[in-house]
Amino acid sequence: MTATAARVAAALAEVADVEDARNLGRFFKTGPGEYGEGDVFLGVRVPATRAVAKRFADLPLAEIDVLLDSAVHEHRLAGLVILNARFAKAARPRTLDLDAQAEMARFYLDAVYRGRVNNWDLVDVSAENVLGPWLLDRPRDVLFELARADSLWQRRVALLTTFAFIKAGDASTTFALAEELFDDRRDLIQKALGWMLREVGKRVDPALLTGFLDEHAPALGRTALSYATEHLDPARRAAYRAAR
Repeated sequence: MTATAARVAAALAEVADVEDARNLGRFFKTGPGEYGEGDVFLGVRVPATRAVAKRFADLPLAEIDVLLDSAVHEHRLAGLVILNARFAKAARPRTLDLDAQAEMARFYLDAVYRGRVNNWDLVDVSAENVLGPWLLDRPRDVLFELARADSLWQRRVALLTTFAFIKAGDASTTFALAEELFDDRRDLIQKALGWMLREVGKRVDPALLTGFLDEHAPALGRTALSYATEHLDPARRAAYRAAR
C-alpha cells in the first residue's frame, strides 16, 4: 500500500492508550500557561511510535509535512523519526545524496520556523540527526539566528544541533552558543545548555569544559552549571558552584 500520513495516524491509533494519554499530557506540561499548553496526546509510548515509524520509512516529505502539521504530538514525533531515517539513508556512503540532504535540512528548518517542532522531545529527537549532520562541514550562522529567536523551541534546536558537532569532536559552536544564552533562564534552555557542556567534557576533552567553566561559571545559571559539572569531582564541582 502507498505510505500516507493517514496510514501512519491509523497505525498509531491502534497502539494508543487512554491512560497513557493522560499521563503524557501531564508529563509534557500541556496545562494552561505551561510550555506544552494545548498539545494533544494519543497515548502512544516512544518505542511503539518508533516501531510504527519504521514501517513507513519511505513516507514522502509531503506526507511527513502532514504529520508535522497535526495537533497530535505522536503524529509529529513519528514524522520526525521518519525524517531522521530518511536523512541517515541519504548520508550513507552507498546511498549518498547531497541534494536530498539539502532538501531535508530545508524542510526541517521550515518546520522549526513554523512551530511544528514544539516540545523538548521533538527537538531532542531531531535536531542532532538532521540539522546537525548537515551543518557539520557548513557555515552555522543559522544556529545563532535560532539562538536569538523569541521561540523557546528554536533556541533549544540551536543547542541540540551541536550535539552532532560534539560527537564529531568539535565543541566550538556549543561554547559560542552558550555565551549567547548565558542570560536565558528558561528551564528547558538551562537544562539543554548544561547537558551540552557536560557532553563536551565527556566526549571531546574534560580540559575544554573546565577551561570554559574557569572563565564562565559565574555567568551560568544554577541549573546549567549543575548539569555541566555533574561528572566532575565533588571539590571542583563545589568550587564552580561557589563561583556563582
